[in-house]
Amino acid sequence: MDPYLVSVLSNIGMISFIALSAYLLLLTGEISFGQQAYFAISAYGSGIATAMWGWPFWAGLLWGATLAGLAATLVAIPTLRLRGLYFSIATLAFAEMVRLVFEIFTYQVEIDGELVGPDGSDGFRDIRYIYDSNVTAFEYMLVIYGLLALVLIGFFVLERARLGSVFRMIGEDPMLTEMQGLNATAYKVLAAAMAGVIAGIGGGLYAHLTTYVEPKIFNVMLGVHSLAYGLIGGLGTALGPLLGVGIDIGFLESIRAISGYRMIVFGGLVAVLLIIRPRGILDEATVHWLRRRWRRWIHAQD
Repeated sequence: MDPYLVSVLSNIGMISFIALSAYLLLLTGEISFGQQAYFAISAYGSGIATAMWGWPFWAGLLWGATLAGLAATLVAIPTLRLRGLYFSIATLAFAEMVRLVFEIFTYQVEIDGELVGPDGSDGFRDIRYIYDSNVTAFEYMLVIYGLLALVLIGFFVLERARLGSVFRMIGEDPMLTEMQGLNATAYKVLAAAMAGVIAGIGGGLYAHLTTYVEPKIFNVMLGVHSLAYGLIGGLGTALGPLLGVGIDIGFLESIRAISGYRMIVFGGLVAVLLIIRPRGILDEATVHWLRRRWRRWIHAQD
């Protein structure tokens, strides 16, 4: 497969994790501009585990995702008592705090005569576990999409389970949810923790593919984009955020004629869709219609 295509597909796969992370919070009615914080925490955490502590890749990835999930839980407990815009601002403030901490965070050890580890604003280099293990770019892309498939399966199970119904109920009317004897805040904290882990998986994968991370990568625009992907693709299914990522990275980025105006086009697309389709392209009504058509087609084949 063409190396450039592998690179683009790998990027789409990794960004899909943070898009799904923001989507999960959107289901509960919360808008987060700070999911890039958990992406960053895992990128650094998993990189430290493999490049500096000598852990295997899977252990490092699990470590990074766990750190991201714990951080998301600790942030969610106080902030999810806030409502609407206040919660969004709190998540943005936390993400910027994390980015600034990494700007001054220095932790290095000497390996084979060279210093390895985070070096403040100069970033964290030589996260080379994948390449030192002779894993090709194509093989790593398969790893990315294998993990993405597992996360999507988890979402499909969630959407058919009671927990998924509770999340959507909270998103539609938290007061009604409370009246039914359910602790809306506790469920939102659970959703935030799950979202942190999902973003963390993407962050760990990103660090090992690029072999280098620096604080400025995890800026507010990454958080805004992760949120916009769900709003574009639709909130009716977990495939919605993936559609949003595909439109932005796979389609808009590939059109050379608008490459210099991609952000303008992307912003305009978000604005238009919010007006004509507030719940995105694959909203609940569209997903229900597609499922009904699919069942009819299946029955027609019998």
